[in-house]
Amino acid sequence: MTTDRTTASILIVDDSPDTLEVLERNLKTKGYSVCVAAGVEEAVRLLESIRIDLVITDQRMPGMSGIELVRYVRENLRDVQIMMITGYGSIGGAVEAVRAGAEDYLNKPFTDAELFAAVERALEKKRARLAAHVQTGRKEHDTYGILGDSPAMERVLMAIRKAAATPATVLITGESGTGKELVARAIHYSSPRASAPFVPVNCGGIPEGLLESELFGHVKGAFTGATDTRAGFFQTADGGTIFLDEISETSPAMQVKLLRVLQDKEVCMVGDTRTRKVDARILAATNKDLRSLVSRELFREDLFFRLSVITISVPPLRDRGDDVLRLAQHFAAKYSRELQKQPLRFSDDSLRVLRNYTWPGNVRELENVIQRLVVMTDGDEIEAPDFPPLMRSSTLRQTGPNRSLADVERDHIRAVLTNVGGNKTRAAEILGIDRKTLREKLKSNSPE
Repeated sequence: MTTDRTTASILIVDDSPDTLEVLERNLKTKGYSVCVAAGVEEAVRLLESIRIDLVITDQRMPGMSGIELVRYVRENLRDVQIMMITGYGSIGGAVEAVRAGAEDYLNKPFTDAELFAAVERALEKKRARLAAHVQTGRKEHDTYGILGDSPAMERVLMAIRKAAATPATVLITGESGTGKELVARAIHYSSPRASAPFVPVNCGGIPEGLLESELFGHVKGAFTGATDTRAGFFQTADGGTIFLDEISETSPAMQVKLLRVLQDKEVCMVGDTRTRKVDARILAATNKDLRSLVSRELFREDLFFRLSVITISVPPLRDRGDDVLRLAQHFAAKYSRELQKQPLRFSDDSLRVLRNYTWPGNVRELENVIQRLVVMTDGDEIEAPDFPPLMRSSTLRQTGPNRSLADVERDHIRAVLTNVGGNKTRAAEILGIDRKTLREKLKSNSPE
């Protein structure tokens, strides 16, 4: 499916031998695989016998014209891009070529830079379409729901396979919404512990006063309201895996207790004096830089080293290339089924929006956006105007170094808020701040 320069195949169709020679030579210098045809009939024979990614055709030729070749390609070869060149440039000719299905239109004479840019645009459009709709061949259960075959995600999948084969603790790092819990589940269900419990714990979502009891359990009468003895998450995960999400949110006192569990494989229930052996593999995750917290004495160094025997860094969506298109197609199909709607297609412009946006909320934000589009779109195709305004204009805003920090922060906060439907709690989570801080920043960034 790839259309990079080392594999992209281009067919040039022109009745001028000199034009064929020049275009073939120039495109080969850029690494493309190039073949030529002196007319439409020869071009059709080639298209029926070999794989072609892009056709570049002259408009006026003896016999059948380039327009007829454009129509043939559009009617018979769905994944072939086509571009027209001519020495008889006119608005009418351009309109006719585009209506017939040409992706681009160049007037002779054109520069090498103009040719290369047009070729790149056409191949980029083909690649985006394929990326949005291709079935990768990897069964979902093989990777436990992790979709994507970008180099960054291939490294994550390789790390998962290695981590699953060992009982070592694993620290999973990455921005909010990148899928750290999905990685943890993949490790567990690929490991010898797969038939035992997987117990996820959001350390940041449990009040500090209750966290110890939730993790280690308590005995009857340990505190007011403890009317019976209750096992904690570690006991529940015995024989399996416990996943400690947002590990950076634990207090120094709790960090000491977790270190003891890692060292001795024992827990002490609140209100008890006896320790109990537990066999639970620990996976931890954080969206913060634990090394930085260690240097500021906000996180114990010994616990950090115990947790990070293996470290897996989950990349942000903006660094995953075409994975965003595959994920978008996956979510569109998922929510279309839920709503019993026909599967929605993505227009070329909408694919460009998906690729150009930076996705501060990562995969979680993408899923939220696609769900909203499926609900709100009446037709059978998602168009660029269907996206929130900040997403459509993200590539047009000034992105150079001459912006103030306040401007960058304001735009980022607004983008996150827009794409979580104004949910301040969710926005604060994505931004890595609390709601109070978010309210203060919104107030300070509001116009006078």
